Amino acid sequence: MNDKTRQLLLEQVDADKDELLSFLSDFVRAKSPNPPGDTRDAAAHVRARLEAEGIDVRTIDPRPEFPNLVASFEGPAAGKHLVLNGHIDVFPVLDSETWRYGPWTGELAEGKLWGRGACDMKCGTTCSVFTFIYLHRLRDQLKGRLTLTAVSDEETFGPWGARYLMEHHPEVHGDCCLNAEPSSPLTIRFAEKGPLWLRFTVRTNGGHAAYTHTSESATKIGAQLVADLETLTDLDTPAPGNVGPLITRHSEDTNRALGEGAADIVQKLTVNIGTFNGGVKVNMIPSECVIEADIRFPIGVEQSTVMERIGEILQAYPQVSMEELLFNPPNWCSPEHEMMDILKSNVEALRGFRPAPVSSLGGTDARLWRYRDIPAFVYGPYPSGMGSADEHVDVEDFFHVLRTHLLSAYDYLSG
Repeated sequence: MNDKTRQLLLEQVDADKDELLSFLSDFVRAKSPNPPGDTRDAAAHVRARLEAEGIDVRTIDPRPEFPNLVASFEGPAAGKHLVLNGHIDVFPVLDSETWRYGPWTGELAEGKLWGRGACDMKCGTTCSVFTFIYLHRLRDQLKGRLTLTAVSDEETFGPWGARYLMEHHPEVHGDCCLNAEPSSPLTIRFAEKGPLWLRFTVRTNGGHAAYTHTSESATKIGAQLVADLETLTDLDTPAPGNVGPLITRHSEDTNRALGEGAADIVQKLTVNIGTFNGGVKVNMIPSECVIEADIRFPIGVEQSTVMERIGEILQAYPQVSMEELLFNPPNWCSPEHEMMDILKSNVEALRGFRPAPVSSLGGTDARLWRYRDIPAFVYGPYPSGMGSADEHVDVEDFFHVLRTHLLSAYDYLSG
């Protein structure tokens, strides 16, 4: 590693602050809510900046409205292959939301940049884009290969983004993946819980509300089922190997990063009833109730264990059918990988503290690399207003995440 080169990279970030903020602001203005998921305007914004740098960019779009951008270069010497991953789709905006500056303005105010996707994750993807650009300029000094993947269809765990690339384009697998999803500068995520989405449908005969003796109520049965599903949170879910003690040791860091109480559920199975729909009008006995549940698996927990318990619960509910909508297994990689040490050292040099290795509560595309036994790490900004009104990113946190990714990618490819 060349200390002079590292300093020049940091000076380049400082010199480009106005351009970086302008790029991110325009990126937020390029609407890309998912659903519906059309990211063509946002992808065109990223592509234009890369091509202005003379970088060859491939568009891989199994669905035209879901383009994925891939760029790659090799240094003159053999070495490791690092993949930078970020997504360009964002959560939708509800009509009922009230925004201070507007969801698609990309407004710069109060030391923050505001708008849908500001923290999740157009900030992080911008960091990946400019890490690639800056290191492309130094490619003759690097070893191995650097690949950028800016993908669509992440917010719905859809099949047309990183999933498609990983299944059909092995050239993006690499030896390690670095991602800047919102996570908090205080932590580095090496693991994440896995979501299981289930739909339960309750059916009864229904009838007039005055004649409750003639039929069971689908909504009452649904309410009882919800209460029984909550007992899943009592299952014993120990972490594998040496990860359990590590998670416990950094519980205070987890709470600081994700809010008080987060450490209590990192290694617990959680149940959220996302939708509960039933009934037609107040004076009718509901004949149908549809319930959708999001069950989050901590690392080390097998789907079969949870499904066995759900099967036992459903034995008391012959009126209920169940459908699996989605399952992404929980996943983790070694917290002792060299990229973890590189990230910690660079954050310490930049901000004076060493971020804690933690497991993520939410899901990211980093899981797709871990499923293939490729280490993947997430270091990004705070999730400020993520998925809600007044989403924003702190400007200094944006620059800090960029500096951290830039130096860490350089260290990984020059060591």
